Amino acid sequence: MEKLYGDVVRSGDVHRLGEYAVTAESIIDFAKQWDPQWFHVDEAAADDGPFGGLIASGIQTLAIFQRLAVPAVFDRLHVLCGKEIEGVRFLRPVRPGTVVTGTMTTTTVRPETDKRRVLVAYDVELIDQYDEAVLVAVMSVYVRLP
Repeated sequence: MEKLYGDVVRSGDVHRLGEYAVTAESIIDFAKQWDPQWFHVDEAAADDGPFGGLIASGIQTLAIFQRLAVPAVFDRLHVLCGKEIEGVRFLRPVRPGTVVTGTMTTTTVRPETDKRRVLVAYDVELIDQYDEAVLVAVMSVYVRLP
């Protein structure tokens, strides 16, 4: 597939993300390596904890978003690099059995002074199978111009 340049990106574009099914095994495996807090790695202890069971790390939730964003949006563009993620909010726990999907809505397409790229900002939302938001953020990337 031919990649698109930043000159065709438009504010208001809505991109639908694929789905990812979260499992207890994926939560524990990720957390053991990257966020080994007890409520991410110990099912028995988590059952008696404040969340009433195992929950995914917020960092894992961001990683899941990125995994869904790449094939839905970033693989289609000449992305040069990410700039920032702002306003990250984890709105509810992601538990085993949760299926997440979401959207990325283009909010800003701003030409840069170097004339070879544009800054593209997206409102990001991940939702669960009950249409409840689990993650929101604003992500900005630089996209090459032709």
